[in-house]
Amino acid sequence: MPGEKEIRNKIRSVKNMQKITSAMEKVAASKIRKAQLQMEASRPYAQRIRHVISHLSQANPDTKHPFLMEREIKRVGLIIISTDRGLCGGLNVNLFKRVIGEIAEWQDKNVQVDLALVGAKAVQFFRRLGGNVVGTATHLGDKPTVNDLIGSIKIMLDAYCDGKIDRLFLLHNEYVSAMSQKPEAITILPVSKIAVSDDGLQKHWDYIYEPEAADLLDDLLMRYIESQVYRGAVENFACEMAAKMVAMKSATDNAGEIIDKLQLQYNKARQAAITQEISEIVGGAAAVSG
Repeated sequence: MPGEKEIRNKIRSVKNMQKITSAMEKVAASKIRKAQLQMEASRPYAQRIRHVISHLSQANPDTKHPFLMEREIKRVGLIIISTDRGLCGGLNVNLFKRVIGEIAEWQDKNVQVDLALVGAKAVQFFRRLGGNVVGTATHLGDKPTVNDLIGSIKIMLDAYCDGKIDRLFLLHNEYVSAMSQKPEAITILPVSKIAVSDDGLQKHWDYIYEPEAADLLDDLLMRYIESQVYRGAVENFACEMAAKMVAMKSATDNAGEIIDKLQLQYNKARQAAITQEISEIVGGAAAVSG
């Protein structure tokens, strides 16, 4: 059995760790509300522009934009959004499992895969695992911006325009609730049709483009892609804060259980030491009196 001093040192060490995890839990809890507001603010614009783009994919403009055209799939691109920091439970692990599954499916079809990584954890993981990484972006902070993401986005868009990739996907964690987050994969390019309710459009409709359809489509489609990736980044950050809060609470509770067990072990060791001291005193007294 460990000595009293050794057990006391363990208790002190676990208590120090418990203070750290408790503080991290409080920090995550304080940030999660701001992250939720940021995420909720990004959703309406992203959803509305997606509806507009879906209309465009069914329209007949003077020019057919490459982002709206289906083609044979020989190579695909994946934009993967992870966290920059750890200590958030299985959030990144679940996402990476989904990514590996997607990669395996495409490779089974003899389709090559390019990766654009957002977040330090994704960069670290795929450097070890391997893969054709064409772009990275890290350290987005608590308030990611489109400017932080534009490098990785442009690499993939240029590859799509040049015909180097034939489909582009975005993978990130979707915020369901403070207790639940799940990996999500959406198709960015080519723009897919989505079911939209009748919002007052006539049976036969189209857009009137002024001045040129090509120029407007270029700008609008770029804004659409930026909005989808940005929404993924802010949603992933909200997931990170929620997962970190839960993970740090669990760690704090587990530390408390370890401290209780060590305290019991310490009491037993202390009792055994006292019993031994009494036995030695009694034995010594008996020897003197004898």
